[in-house]
Amino acid sequence: MRLPVLLLATVLPGFAQSVCPPTPAYSPCEIAFELSGAEAAAHPNPYASVQLDAEFRSPHFHTYRIPGFWDGGRRLFVRFAPTEPGDWLFRIDSNIARFEGQEGHFSATASSVPGLLHPFGPHHWAIVQENVKTPQLWMGDTLYTFPYIGRAAFDQVVSARTAQKFTHLRGVLLPPPGSREQAFFSPDEPNPAVFREIDSRILSMNRQGLIADLMLAYGNDQLTKLFPSREQRERYLRYVVGRYATMNVTWQCVEQFDTYENGRALLKELGQALARLDPYDHPRSTGAAITASPLASDGWMSYAASESAGDDLNAIEYQIYPLPFVNLKMGYEESGAGGANPDAIDAVTLRHRLWNVAMSGHSPTYGNAGTIGGNAAADPRYLDAPGAKQMTVWFDFFSRTRHWELEPYFEVDGGRALALEGVEYIVYVEKPGPVEVVVERHGYDVDWIDPATGISTRDKKGYKGEKFTGEPPDKSHDWVLHIAREGHIESMQKSYKFESRPFPPLQEIEQLPEKAPYEFAGPATDTLSVSAPAKFAARLTRENRATRRMLWLWTGEIPSCQRGFRVIGSGAEGTFRIPADISDSYPADIAVHLYGMNAHGKVYSLIQVFRLTQ
Repeated sequence: MRLPVLLLATVLPGFAQSVCPPTPAYSPCEIAFELSGAEAAAHPNPYASVQLDAEFRSPHFHTYRIPGFWDGGRRLFVRFAPTEPGDWLFRIDSNIARFEGQEGHFSATASSVPGLLHPFGPHHWAIVQENVKTPQLWMGDTLYTFPYIGRAAFDQVVSARTAQKFTHLRGVLLPPPGSREQAFFSPDEPNPAVFREIDSRILSMNRQGLIADLMLAYGNDQLTKLFPSREQRERYLRYVVGRYATMNVTWQCVEQFDTYENGRALLKELGQALARLDPYDHPRSTGAAITASPLASDGWMSYAASESAGDDLNAIEYQIYPLPFVNLKMGYEESGAGGANPDAIDAVTLRHRLWNVAMSGHSPTYGNAGTIGGNAAADPRYLDAPGAKQMTVWFDFFSRTRHWELEPYFEVDGGRALALEGVEYIVYVEKPGPVEVVVERHGYDVDWIDPATGISTRDKKGYKGEKFTGEPPDKSHDWVLHIAREGHIESMQKSYKFESRPFPPLQEIEQLPEKAPYEFAGPATDTLSVSAPAKFAARLTRENRATRRMLWLWTGEIPSCQRGFRVIGSGAEGTFRIPADISDSYPADIAVHLYGMNAHGKVYSLIQVFRLTQ
């Protein structure tokens, strides 16, 4: 499949020449360039030696600069998608003298395409078209090998996931290590045929409403082994930005940054390059063995990704980082396909994790051991697994809420909650029993929803008051309690602004030791060892209503090096997991941070320094 193309082979007379047919906004078109025989002889490897960029100017004088890309033989392309209707101007910048300085214009038309994904506020998502925002409910699926599975199987996956309401599909641009597929024949020689097929697949996903979450490479140094030099990595980034920035994508950099040598420095290099090269500013993050939050202070991430189902980590990080959070792996549903996968879990466990992840404010990404690809072939037989159906139930429920304004809510006993206070309260009751929720005084509709089926049981009496108390219809499974002013929500959807309130400010972490209601109770030694992990423990020093329920997060950092912190534990007690690459050398001083979050959502931090040996 090729996009609309006009061959640009002669010098254009100023801006008088139109080069693209009228193009709908947010739809890509291409301008093609053909090297002459002499130019091809001077540049036997155009991918490595030809520089080609185009600068586009919108009707409202916004500028977009995008790299061109080599597509085999003597052919190069500039691919661009206008972001508003009207007349667009462009100018070519190239080290090929015949192309340098060429100018042209084309016309963009109005489009039904909703726009591109961007973070909204500190923690949510919106599709933005010019100044119009549409809330986006991120629900992802994982298919690592979507560029490489058979086309019929790929089309089947995309069709099924679209029908199941998924909005994102995650995969890796490079083939798995050891695969016979070759996206690159050498560090400076891409396989254009492979990338043309990826073009077609991402366009197909976008047309059906799926955003492609693109990883540049797998973990364990795959990217740096293939592209050892910074210059080679930059060329790779220019290539993928040139091909895919005009499409609806997000960047997830690498599968797990913390499996790379000097991963923080590498990701800063990649992230800053993507921010510079991508004129559409698509969301940027990276996969991580636990969480990408250690990279947040480097400034290039526009969202944070994690691979943990732990309530402690997810809930606390949401409170201290002004970024949307996407949970990339709650575990992979087994469903008879992947019992050998160490991350395989049953559908009930998956459902519990899904709703707890959501109550922490994170967007979920699903995975089924039979369909994720990777080392095993993706098998479409498992597309209708019970967990996928539960994901649809989750999506259908939240799509009826003001999900882009919901925040974790703590005035609740018997469950975990999100709320837009005074409008709706959502409580996940994992272990059925009495529930108490403090609400603003209004009249509310009250529904109990079975998260496995979506079947709702309405309390016909409703509720009016300030403290709702109740119990689920039965105790045979988990439940979702929805307390909402449904008529008010309906009127808000029609007439209120996109956001009905200012976003709550990010809380300041309390770091004064005397104000923390807890202390270090372990380790009981001044020295820690990577090879012989120590036990840790937190001990409450003040017991009250606020400390009746605490969440705990332990991180370690070597202040003398620049590798950033790592999560080394969670919960009130356990055994540290300190990665060997946390330090450049040993012995070293490690600062252990103990974060505690009380039942009201207040976060405290204590620090203790230990000597760390191997």
